Amino acid sequence: MDKAAGTERQLSASASRSGQAWAVTKPQVESAGGIVAAQNEEAARVGATVLANGGNAMDAAVSTAVALSVLEPWLSGLGGGGFLLHADSAGAVETLDFNLRAPEKADIADYPLVGGEGGDWFNWPSVQEDRNLTGPMSVCVPGAVAGLAEALERHGTLSWADALAPAIELAERGMRIDWFAELALAIDSPGLSAQKAAKSLFLDASRRVADPQDPGCRLLPMPAKAAMLRRLAESGPRDFYEGQVAQTLLSNLNEIGSKMTARDLSEYRPVWQESTQSVYRDRLVHTIPGLSGGPSLVQALAELSEQDLASASSAEAAAAYARAIRQAYESRLREMGHASAGGDCTSHLSVIDEQGNMVSLTNTLLSRFGAKVVAPDLDLLLNNGMMWFDPRPGQPNSICGGAKPLANMSPVITTRDGLPDIAVGAAGGRQIFPAILQLLSAVIDRNMSLEEAVHAPRIDGSTPTILVNRLASMDTATAISGMYPVQITEDSLHPVQFAIPSMVQAGREGEPNVGAVHPNSPWAAAVAAK
Repeated sequence: MDKAAGTERQLSASASRSGQAWAVTKPQVESAGGIVAAQNEEAARVGATVLANGGNAMDAAVSTAVALSVLEPWLSGLGGGGFLLHADSAGAVETLDFNLRAPEKADIADYPLVGGEGGDWFNWPSVQEDRNLTGPMSVCVPGAVAGLAEALERHGTLSWADALAPAIELAERGMRIDWFAELALAIDSPGLSAQKAAKSLFLDASRRVADPQDPGCRLLPMPAKAAMLRRLAESGPRDFYEGQVAQTLLSNLNEIGSKMTARDLSEYRPVWQESTQSVYRDRLVHTIPGLSGGPSLVQALAELSEQDLASASSAEAAAAYARAIRQAYESRLREMGHASAGGDCTSHLSVIDEQGNMVSLTNTLLSRFGAKVVAPDLDLLLNNGMMWFDPRPGQPNSICGGAKPLANMSPVITTRDGLPDIAVGAAGGRQIFPAILQLLSAVIDRNMSLEEAVHAPRIDGSTPTILVNRLASMDTATAISGMYPVQITEDSLHPVQFAIPSMVQAGREGEPNVGAVHPNSPWAAAVAAK
């Protein structure tokens, strides 16, 4: 299949109906060249165009990530942070930590406990005024700009300005306010309404203009974001941390009560590290070390490695996944501290280029629309990273000035015979590593294609009650229920019950490269360069 045909096939995603039950499918994309798999098709096309014009996997990943900050700002953006892995065509893998940091003046005394449960996602007491969940006191130091720039400089071929150019055009044109964007805005309209600048940017209908390409859709131009991006393109990424953009950001945040300082920004640096490597069957699995979902994924894979999943039934495999995930989570919460549940709104993208280089990149604002705080002079939506910290004193992950939180993100690259094989990751908070575990096992143990893997009904074991996709085999819930409580549920748009993966795989022995995405995520797409 040629590159163009690969893209055409992706766009043929279909739905069939029987009574009130819908079956949604998105065929995998196949291409002899590069592929970008992301949660927004327009952003994936930005990256695929970069590949088609001679850029490599990192060029495409950075351009796609910045475009996503405009097109789906409720999921990820330059006001957030994340992790990435890069594999060169010879199989050398590196990781970059550009995750959030607590402001140096963060003080647990500023987050007094008031009892009850904090929001929908915690088992610790809630904080006065939900200061750790929304508003200026929930904002941590963003790492996305520094991380994306550092990654591009080390492994890309594009200039920083060229990588930002597509996003500048998109910000000037505006984010499309289609039905899916309207759903995201409606879900969080109470939180957005409570923050003046966020309400003005996202909920003021007078700011929207007609979309000349789609009469049924409106556009939300972001002129201040376009100006910020142009400034960063001209002055360089450090302007976000030490220059005019930094001054503007601090002024906007301090005016509404944030404790972030100039030193917080100027001292921020992303960190390159070797990947954590673990053997699983005939693959070497590379994950993010330290405060990520990587260690939990490695522990769960080790549990699975002792079992014969190739000959197991789907129900037996699901029971094995449930056991491995729950054991890993019990260790995670006991030894590493707590992290938020499936409410995280994150964006993952996976890229392979024609030479076989790979990137697996996850970026997040944490909650949907992050802190619900917008820096009005930048149109920049900020993260609510304090949500990742335990507000109780004396815990492994307690609030502490300058600290790194325990994150759920878990981008992965596997190598096979020393060469890049699979790049995969997902959005979905605590649901992330359980999803990746099952996807890797589906491909490696059960010899599924990427298309079959992303369509296979999954479980989620990130909470003591195991969620089972209603489309799973009839005996799946029974196989698990002898060990854990079970709830049968839908793979729905809201609430999100299962993580949303994006993955690519390198072709072998003349076979094409492949990309696939979560079928139930409306605008997720794998796009081939052409």
